[in-house]
Amino acid sequence: MPAVAFHQVSKIYRRYAHRRQFQTLKSALLGLDLFQQLRPEETFRALDSVSFAVERGETFGIIGRNGAGKSTSLKLIVGTAKPTTGRVEVAGRVSALIELGAGFHPEISGRENVFINGIMLGLTKRDIKAKFDSIVRFAELEDFIENPVKTYSSGMYMRLGFAVAVHVDPDVLLIDEVLAVGDAAFQHKCLDRMNAFRRQGKTIIFVSHGLDVVDQFCDRVAWIDHGQLKLLGDSRRVIDAYLTAVEEGEEAALAAAHVPAPAPSEPAPAIAGEAQKLYQPGRWGSQEVTIESVRMVDAAGQERHLFHSGEAASVELEVRCPGPVRDFVFGLGIFTVDGICCFGTNSKIAGFEPRSLQGMATVRIAFPHLDLVEGGYLLDVACHKEDGYPYDYQRGLFSFRIASSTKEIGICRPPHSWSFSPNARLERRSAETP
Repeated sequence: MPAVAFHQVSKIYRRYAHRRQFQTLKSALLGLDLFQQLRPEETFRALDSVSFAVERGETFGIIGRNGAGKSTSLKLIVGTAKPTTGRVEVAGRVSALIELGAGFHPEISGRENVFINGIMLGLTKRDIKAKFDSIVRFAELEDFIENPVKTYSSGMYMRLGFAVAVHVDPDVLLIDEVLAVGDAAFQHKCLDRMNAFRRQGKTIIFVSHGLDVVDQFCDRVAWIDHGQLKLLGDSRRVIDAYLTAVEEGEEAALAAAHVPAPAPSEPAPAIAGEAQKLYQPGRWGSQEVTIESVRMVDAAGQERHLFHSGEAASVELEVRCPGPVRDFVFGLGIFTVDGICCFGTNSKIAGFEPRSLQGMATVRIAFPHLDLVEGGYLLDVACHKEDGYPYDYQRGLFSFRIASSTKEIGICRPPHSWSFSPNARLERRSAETP
């Protein structure tokens, strides 16, 4: 028998509306189906006919966007919520690291709260006495355990809740985003305790937005999206599919948010001295030459707004020039959304001397490796005379985003590698880009 099994489980919540509260209460008192009395727009389906099984001793991950139904699934397993339809089967004692410290009373001491919370989680008073010193040491609260809980910081409060929950010795451990508890050292202690549970053959169900941790710990992963089971299987395969969907959604949102450049403002804004510190998107210039469109494309020529760090990309400008022009320079700048310049160049700096420009023309600036760190960026594009006189200057009107599996800080990500002498022994966690 599996440790946990969902059989066509749906969970429906009511969207509260004052105008129907008495009607639905009457329906409930008369023994009618509450949800059948509500219109579809008055209900929210947190889970929709979800089925899966978690085997004994398995570490099982649940991933998905906010509001997808992950935490609802854990509440159904622990029993704090009941399915609207379908059934949930659980074998053995469950301990849930969901709402750490739920039930703590702020006016009484940490010691008294340990006993109360432990009993709520199914321990006897004798069990708690035997484990008490270990709980306090794990929570690192030896000097504060006699103090009222209301005097604890949020980190102390959460650490005590975590310590009590992991000392229940459950058959099934439910974990919901608790690795943000405490400082880095305490987080490592939490991970070590999770590994100890795995070695003991306990079943762990783990919900987190930290996909690297999910990949590291979980044997299988379920991806839930809008209350439905989207994919179930090997952790790496499911996580990759989820990340692809997230990026496709972000790409669509960025593309939908992009609007054509407005008509130029007159007069042209002064961008000098202190004003350079204020990065204000806009467009100005004489319009003797106009930049009709700006696109970023990948190596296959596909227009995109989301790229991976180090990926090939090109900026393409469609330029219109009604009459012949012999004095012209094309420029490009890349800025962070905070207005910090990452890179700037123009055709003159690159060694190109202007000869003639007329009609429609395409200008392409290719980057074999767009080595920027993760974040949002804006483009400056321009056509101007050699002395700087602007034909068409578009500042910050095109945006794009860089995604990366690594989390460096700064602006650029120059190619680099690491090496260590024999006395410094390290092991690479995953195949990250060096």
